[in-house]
Amino acid sequence: MPELILHHYPTSPFAEKIRLMLGYKKLAWKSVIIPMVMPKPDVVALTGGYRKTPILQIGADIYCDTALIADVLERMQPGPSFYPEPSKGMGRTLAQWADTTLFWTAMSYNFQPAGAAQVFAGAPPEAAKAFAADRQAMRGGAARMPAADAMVAYKSYLRRLSDMLDDTPFLLGAKPSIADFAAYHPLWFTRNRTPALVGIFNATPAVLEWMDRMAAIGHGEFGTFSAPDAIAVAAAATPAPLHDDIFQDDHGIALGSRVTISSENFGVEPTEGELVAATRMHMTLRRLDERAGLVHVHFPRIGYLLKAAVKAEV
Repeated sequence: MPELILHHYPTSPFAEKIRLMLGYKKLAWKSVIIPMVMPKPDVVALTGGYRKTPILQIGADIYCDTALIADVLERMQPGPSFYPEPSKGMGRTLAQWADTTLFWTAMSYNFQPAGAAQVFAGAPPEAAKAFAADRQAMRGGAARMPAADAMVAYKSYLRRLSDMLDDTPFLLGAKPSIADFAAYHPLWFTRNRTPALVGIFNATPAVLEWMDRMAAIGHGEFGTFSAPDAIAVAAAATPAPLHDDIFQDDHGIALGSRVTISSENFGVEPTEGELVAATRMHMTLRRLDERAGLVHVHFPRIGYLLKAAVKAEV
């Protein structure tokens, strides 16, 4: 089994999603703690620009976005599956909603003044300011949903999740699926990081019971690792051979072209490299870094924009 290195920080909701998924698959992993805000020079050495949390490193292969990381873990350890039949499509669709609409609604609710005070309790005032500025930059300056509107929507979403749990212990059946891990992590943040706001769960006790079942999965076995050591692992490794998936050209950009890939709406810093794979599900860039060496950086298709790189003027 190849060595799994997760670059994350403890309070990241999306990192909690992957930590639980690693626990569910019973996969051993190494933990590299990264900064909450930019600059993140060790992360960028591996990704070339992508800065969202978490990233998964396997040797010289760098996997961005939790949707893709979930697929990687599924391929490595097929059972128990994140995508049980016959609800595989439903699971992916619900997970995408949870990672976007539910997540942003929950975060808008969580970061009202009472919640933000708990998140930054004991931290110097400049830490909260730096975090706010960093996240505003990641949103491209877009405003966060007002807390009152977020509370109304959050309550409705919790009731819908509760309805799904009427007859089953997990959202789509007897066992957890990708939908459970995606829906859990923004709620985890409310419960664990902003306890002053947990009253929102009072009307949906079934959701709290489901959250207890999810938390009981745990994070599996892991050890600590340093960022310089992780970069050294990448530099000493060679990217794994690419799967023989069919090239899917939806952009008129040939393999071997110099391109950029960026998130479509949050954390839009581009990664530039040579396009070496573009399949139905993912895209891969080959890039050379002076510290990490030759790496392959992988992105999911959904949620990311592929563009031909702009040639610098001479």
